[in-house]
Amino acid sequence: MLPIAIALFLAIYIFFERLITVNKASKIDRNFMNQIQDLVQEGNIAGARSLCKNSDFPVARMLDKALKKIGRPIDDIEDALESAGKIEVYKLEKNLSILGTIAGVAPMLGFIGTILGVITIFVHIAAKNTIDIGTISEGLYQKLISSASGLVVGIVAHLGYHYLLIKIDRQIFKMESTAIEFLDLLQDPVA
Repeated sequence: MLPIAIALFLAIYIFFERLITVNKASKIDRNFMNQIQDLVQEGNIAGARSLCKNSDFPVARMLDKALKKIGRPIDDIEDALESAGKIEVYKLEKNLSILGTIAGVAPMLGFIGTILGVITIFVHIAAKNTIDIGTISEGLYQKLISSASGLVVGIVAHLGYHYLLIKIDRQIFKMESTAIEFLDLLQDPVA
């Protein structure tokens, strides 16, 4: 039961830590892209970069990397956006694989408890050389509690893992949309 309890604590910690991180990353000032567009159209790249540096979210960090490449071919700017985007996605997905691993391992830990419960039954029967309901019920109790605990922790971790994946996918879509919008702005800065 101790490994299952540790897995539950770790799953809850990772879930809430990632949830806070993803929620923070998804908060974008509505006027941010309008301000970037205005500054780029005015030719104030330094001002646009300053705005990006003062904004603490993935899209701003991506655009800052792209703004550094202004004056180079559009392919270089696109590569900078893509590279920065990959780094930001990695930051969002950090430790998420641990949550997925817990979702798979917790039920197995519960099944180990099940096997230990059955072993306990047979050890007691062999030691006493008799079968009594107390011995059997003690082993069955251990077996059922560990199986149920492992399954519950696995289900909770699995649900948390997929919920976070959905939120991260939405954030990735926002980042890609913003990157496309920015590239369109650079190709037609007076629009």
